[in-house]
Order: sequence, then structure tokens, then C-alpha cells
Amino acid sequence: MFSIQESDQIMYLCVVEKEDRIKGFAQLGALMRALGRAEQWKDFSWGVTEEEYLKLEELVQRQSVYNGWFTPANVRRSLLAQGEWLYEDRLAKWLESTPYAQQVRTVALIMAGNIPLVGFHDFLCVLLSGHSVVCKLSSDDKTLLPALANHLMEFTPELKEKIVFTTGRISEMHAVIATGSNNSTLYFQQYFGKYPHIFRHNRSSVAVLDGTETKEELAALGDDIFSYFGLGCRNVTHMLLPVGFELSRFFEGIFSFSDVVFNKKYGNNYDYHKAIFLLNKHNLLDNNFVLLRETEELFSPLSMVHYHFYSDPSEAEEYVFTHEKDIQVVVGHGYVPFGKAQAPQLTDYADGVDVLAWLADL
Repeated sequence: MFSIQESDQIMYLCVVEKEDRIKGFAQLGALMRALGRAEQWKDFSWGVTEEEYLKLEELVQRQSVYNGWFTPANVRRSLLAQGEWLYEDRLAKWLESTPYAQQVRTVALIMAGNIPLVGFHDFLCVLLSGHSVVCKLSSDDKTLLPALANHLMEFTPELKEKIVFTTGRISEMHAVIATGSNNSTLYFQQYFGKYPHIFRHNRSSVAVLDGTETKEELAALGDDIFSYFGLGCRNVTHMLLPVGFELSRFFEGIFSFSDVVFNKKYGNNYDYHKAIFLLNKHNLLDNNFVLLRETEELFSPLSMVHYHFYSDPSEAEEYVFTHEKDIQVVVGHGYVPFGKAQAPQLTDYADGVDVLAWLADL
């Protein structure tokens, strides 16, 4: 048992450490936002020298060599979106009701690689809860986070002993957060089920339209569909439309995203799925960069969007309720605003699981 004086000292050290970590992430946020906006280096206010900044810029540009989906625009989008979380006051407010760990645990993060820095929120949660992290990175996204973490550890030297990246087998952890496919979840359960864990499986997102959407809102829906080429669990893959909705309005609204098909990997998917579904005599609508198929299936192949009609709003609500375990985000009037599916806030936890609360109970 700790004495009162020892307990007070531990609490004081935890408060200081928590504040230091928040300040370190806030400095990292300034750097991430600058990279996200493709700003020119001006001074040391971002915490790095001009040479260090140029190396990060080069890394952003080089991501598409490692992974054809990670275009500079998509990498910058992710850096900017997640950098927006990292203001000192926002982090402090987010953490104000969460106890800081007095007994440090090592949390293993098994990260996906579908979009740039997809595991950053878990990384942030673990370290700002007072714990240590060991990250097993996806081979599709293995350079960005370590590069950013190197600077984070310079901003907050105490973290040098708290962050480990590995490509090998993970051992000596106390808890696991793993993200993957439905098949991967079986593997996670087999190898990590004995530890406290959060296992995430395939999810997708839907849009519920009521027919009153403006052209601007339909254009914003295009962003929900095509951002990151549709590879994220927050990307809309299925639309629920009121009976009588004219699909020509949808095609007009999303026309500005037509360049997506010029990405070689996306274009190959578009050509492949168009050929396969037509050979199997499926009815498709096609605007030369995305395919629309009428079906109640939630998940659609890349470059295709599923849709079906409803005659009463209760039918749309029932569909969402029935598929809630596989839906990450619902976009529409009364739901997440159009265009915001890929702009989660700090409190928008994946699969609705409050990671901070879970970490506090370790």
C-alpha cells in the first residue's frame, strides 16, 4: 500500500507526465497540419528543422511508390484530418474525465493499412492514457507513423521508452487492439483472445437520402463515397433512396469526382467489376467512373455503390438497425452530415467502443 505522501507524489507525477504528453502531441499536430496543407517550412515553430521537414515532405510524396492507393493528396488529407485533433485544449478537454494510468500496461496495436495512418487514433488513446504501445504495422502503411513517432519522441523524450514498432511476432503485452477483416478476427481470437482486447472486423457506411438533398449535399456525398478511393470503413458503399428518387441527380452531384478513375488501381477495379457483373447479366448503371447496382447488400466491391429504394422512412430505419453491427457511419439528414463521414472527431470511436474508457479499466 502507498502512504498518503507517496500517493500524492505519484498523482503529481502522473499529472506532469500527462501534460507533457499532451504538449508533445500538440506539437506533433502542428507539424501534421503543416504537412497536410503542403506548407513551406518557415521556422522552428513546427518543432523540426528545414532539413527534417523536407525529409517528411519527401516521405509523403513517396508513399504512392510503396502503396498505389496512398497518393500524396490522400496522405495529406489524413495528416490534416488527424492533425486537427491535436490542439492542446482539445486534447485536454477530451481527457479531462479519464483517469491517467498509475500502473503502466503495454498495449499491442495490430493496425490495418487500408488508408494512411488508419491506426493513429488508437496510438493516441493508448499513449495519452499513460500506457506503453507496441505497434505491428501493416505492410501497406509501415513508414508514416514511425516517422511521425520519431519526432513525437523528440518533443516528449519520456515516450522513447514507451513506443515500439515491430514487423515480427508480438509478445509481452497486457492488452490488444486489433483491426482487420472478418477472417482476421478468427486469427486474433485464437492468438490474443486470452488478453483484454478490442477486435475490429469489416464495416462499411450507408447514406440515407430523403429526396430533399441539394446539389451541394449530393456533391458532399461524393466525398463520403470516393475519399481514399472508398477503401475506408467510413466510406459509403450503400444508399437508401426514397421511391421515385431520380438517380440522374446523384450522377450530376458527384460528377466532380470523375478523375478518380484515372488512378490505375481504382481504374483496374472499375474495369474488372464492370466486366464481371455484365458477364453475369447483372443490371448496372454506369457513368464511366462508378457503377451502381440495385440490391439490399450492404457491402459493395470497390468502384461500385449499392442502392435500394424504400417507400417509408421506417423501412430505412429498420435497414440501419438490422445491419448496425456492420455499419460504421450513417450519413444523411438527421445523421452525420453529408461530406463528414471521413472527418471523425476525437470522440468518434471506431465500432462505437470507447477506447479511453476501456484503457482506464485495464
